[in-house]
Amino acid sequence: MPYPVNVQITPQAEYNRLLPLVKWLLLIPHWLVLGFVAIGAFIALILAWFAVLFTRRYPEGLFNFLVGFQRWALRVSAYGLLMTDKYPPFSLQDDPSYPVRLSIEYPEHGVDRWRPLFAWILAYPINLVAQVVLFVAYIASILTFFSILFTKQFPEGIFNLTRGALQLQTRASAYADWMVTVYPPFDFG
Repeated sequence: MPYPVNVQITPQAEYNRLLPLVKWLLLIPHWLVLGFVAIGAFIALILAWFAVLFTRRYPEGLFNFLVGFQRWALRVSAYGLLMTDKYPPFSLQDDPSYPVRLSIEYPEHGVDRWRPLFAWILAYPINLVAQVVLFVAYIASILTFFSILFTKQFPEGIFNLTRGALQLQTRASAYADWMVTVYPPFDFG
């Protein structure tokens, strides 16, 4: 059975040589707006905490907002890690034409009442592994920068490592926020 958090990142055939020089500058508007959206996501998470604790249901509107926030943050991270040259949209909605996609299945059968209290503790090991692998991916992006600069190619091994790191981090985050009830696998698939 596939995991309910699905991250898809499609590599490009060829990358723009000079774009990695200015991507960090182009991301400043996203970081500013995402900072405000993160405040809304934090408030939505608090509201969802009470809703799940008392009703065992994740309010669908709050769930969709939090998925949208994670989707936007994933697109910005992938762009910053040089995985795509296509500028990320300022949107919480899924964009089928964008090469970075995220979907999280809504928990139809409800969420156990204990999850808002303890899921973040259970997610600690996977979060720790995800942060270490993501750190390695950020270090590897230095090699990617030079590879794109000289060859217009993103090395396949580094691309797979970075995609796996972002997937692991997104799955860990979704589990910690009790959006999924199945523990994330320690894999990059």
